[in-house]
Amino acid sequence: MTKIFDSHAHYTSKQFDDTRYTLLDELFSTSVGAIIDCGIDLKSTLASLQLAERYPNFYTAAGIHPESVCDVDETELKKIIELLRHPKVVAIGEIGLDYYWDMPKDLQLRYFEAQLNLAEKSGLPVIVHDREAHADTLALLQKYKPHGVVHCYSGSAESAHELVKLGMYIGFTGVITFKNARKALEAIEVIPLDRLLLETDCPYMAPVPLRGQCSHSGMIAYTAEKMAEIKGVSTQEILQITFENTCRLFQVSPIL
Repeated sequence: MTKIFDSHAHYTSKQFDDTRYTLLDELFSTSVGAIIDCGIDLKSTLASLQLAERYPNFYTAAGIHPESVCDVDETELKKIIELLRHPKVVAIGEIGLDYYWDMPKDLQLRYFEAQLNLAEKSGLPVIVHDREAHADTLALLQKYKPHGVVHCYSGSAESAHELVKLGMYIGFTGVITFKNARKALEAIEVIPLDRLLLETDCPYMAPVPLRGQCSHSGMIAYTAEKMAEIKGVSTQEILQITFENTCRLFQVSPIL
């Protein structure tokens, strides 16, 4: 049985404070092969690296999330840059734009562009957050042309096609199992198999039939089943393909 590669998780979140190590021990001993955990600021990135140093197949993305831009300064970004040399840091993320919440757009754009520029210089892939900011996100990705993934994809099939043309991967969460997931399902239909990633964004967005629970990487099996149905292949094929895609994008070789 192919194991799960969760390409986007947040195990430093407070929701896991009482279960973190027990849960990760269990997941790595059963259905999960590897995890990429995403920082949202310096504190969470450092906490993620502690987990990465404990678990061989646990990797960290270092970055400043758009929802964190009002709480950080340039000093914090400089410290994030220093962490990019750590062998378990495999990406710059989670970075991007979020126009759903009332946060200064100019500040979001400044930090997003600074981190895209950093990706260009370092050669690391990016993990991009795009919520109700599709046009600005696409414009900056077209400008910098990073390699990376737009995670928890919520755009149109047409926009997905443009992202794939840029060489980006597209990540999907348990949202694709929800009743109102029509746009995401249409996007999956047009995205080539070799550009798809599976993720949880845990502790959020647990898939049906577990919706409302605290999500974890083992739940990706339900997301994979739905993606397989859309693409007309088996669930095992989706798990295998997305595992290989994630390894290729982030240049990792988990020990299984």
